[in-house]
Amino acid sequence: MAACIDNPKGEPANKWCRLRSSERLACCSLCRFAKVCGPSFSNLVSCRAINWVSVKIPDTTVCPCDEDEDEDDLWVKIREEAQSDAKQEPILLNYYYSLVLSHSSLEIALANHLAMKLSNSTLSRDAVFKVFLEAFAQDHEIKRAISDDTKATRQRDPACISYVHCFLHFKGFQACQAHRAAHKLWSQGRLSLALLIQSRVSEVFAVDIHPAAKIGRGIVLDHATGIVIGETAVIGDHVTILHNVTLGGTGKVLGDRHPKIGNGVLIGAGTKILGNIRVGEGAKIGAGSLVLKEVPPHSTAVGNPARVLTTPTVQANREHSHQ
Repeated sequence: MAACIDNPKGEPANKWCRLRSSERLACCSLCRFAKVCGPSFSNLVSCRAINWVSVKIPDTTVCPCDEDEDEDDLWVKIREEAQSDAKQEPILLNYYYSLVLSHSSLEIALANHLAMKLSNSTLSRDAVFKVFLEAFAQDHEIKRAISDDTKATRQRDPACISYVHCFLHFKGFQACQAHRAAHKLWSQGRLSLALLIQSRVSEVFAVDIHPAAKIGRGIVLDHATGIVIGETAVIGDHVTILHNVTLGGTGKVLGDRHPKIGNGVLIGAGTKILGNIRVGEGAKIGAGSLVLKEVPPHSTAVGNPARVLTTPTVQANREHSHQ
């Protein structure tokens, strides 16, 4: 088990995986390495493998050779962690091979993983896989967001022990990526399919995000259970949201009726932010708060109803005026 699982020559795992990564970057067709690296047998989670013959890999204007090095390095790291886990727990070999090691890119593996989780008896796994792969492969911004979300979860969630742990087991991460595909469909006018994905994500992950909501990069949905995000909500970059958070409307207005969350905001567990109000950049919302009014940047809001504590800038100005 010291060698890489899909290494026929018995080379050291790290060396072989990096070689495979370099070979992948030499390819100029997403179709080619999907056919080469697609899973060829059933796994422990699903009763059957994807029918790769029936899957038409979408054309894409972004050649794999043009992918950022950071994104490629992340996938190499995820594969290395999967190999290490499979070495420590041989019973998980089939699991890690089917979900990680048999795939050539993070986007293909993620499309497969989400398809396994969100398909059901009337919604085929192959069909769901196609939908997610099209969204992830054709939109470089989504690919970058997936990478940033993975890294953000690893860096900001103390419970996350590895990148592969985030990819395989964190339903907040998975729900966020499914939303990115649903949002793309919504922007293309494919409303019924976008709403179906929202419904399945809500049923499977207990996370309800309207496909029209706009979400930035570097997002962490920690624990994620019970998160509700409304149609006209906007979330900036590097935002952390804990479980049972609602970004909702007040029920009194139509149209643009949901919160706007600035970059770098932290929203504590059980918080309800209601109405078309703004939470400024770098603000923190204490757990269990009910926020009905605007929260200034870099301030802290706590309570029900929430009150804004004195910001460091304001406090410094007051101290200066007294001197």
